[in-house]
Amino acid sequence: MAWLTELVAGISLLEGASVAFAVAYLVLVIRQNILCWAAALISVLLSLVLFYEVSLYMESALQIFYAGMAVYGWQQWRRGGADNKGVRIRTWPLRVHALVLGLVAALSAAFGWFLSATDAAFPYLDSFTTVAAVIATFMVAKKVLENWIYWFIIDSVSVYLYAARDLPLYAALFVFYLVLIVIGFRQWLADWRKSEPVPAEARHA
Repeated sequence: MAWLTELVAGISLLEGASVAFAVAYLVLVIRQNILCWAAALISVLLSLVLFYEVSLYMESALQIFYAGMAVYGWQQWRRGGADNKGVRIRTWPLRVHALVLGLVAALSAAFGWFLSATDAAFPYLDSFTTVAAVIATFMVAKKVLENWIYWFIIDSVSVYLYAARDLPLYAALFVFYLVLIVIGFRQWLADWRKSEPVPAEARHA
């Protein structure tokens, strides 16, 4: 139990509060509860300060984007969509994903090269998680089903990133996220299937 005591002792109040609101955000996203965006806004503002203190500059800058996306996500879930009644779960075609993945790879390499000239920690991994998270967050705001797959990959890399930068609670959080992501994908997939119109041939079968 000594290791657990040391782990808890090493957790700052700032990190603890940020993690608590981050967990609340993801749980509310799974339930498609619009309050997830309020929890997200609080969490990212706390995280901005935390990541800057440990020299994860791209992660810190990402929090500014997240704050804006929290406002955008609230608007989309409340008034988005063709009928202005909020967006519904949808999917992207494979060609869109191919373009997105190419863009993520190119931007990650570019930002990583730039940050490698600074004291940034893990410039290429930091850049990858940042760029990919920008896309994935937009996908959440638009309720694109495949966002969960993107997040599984991003968060798997993030577990290593945070553990290496001595952020144990964040590393543990992202392991927990991986479990919630699987649950979230299954829940959204079931909801999407329920909302999809039944083909005419199926109705007459």
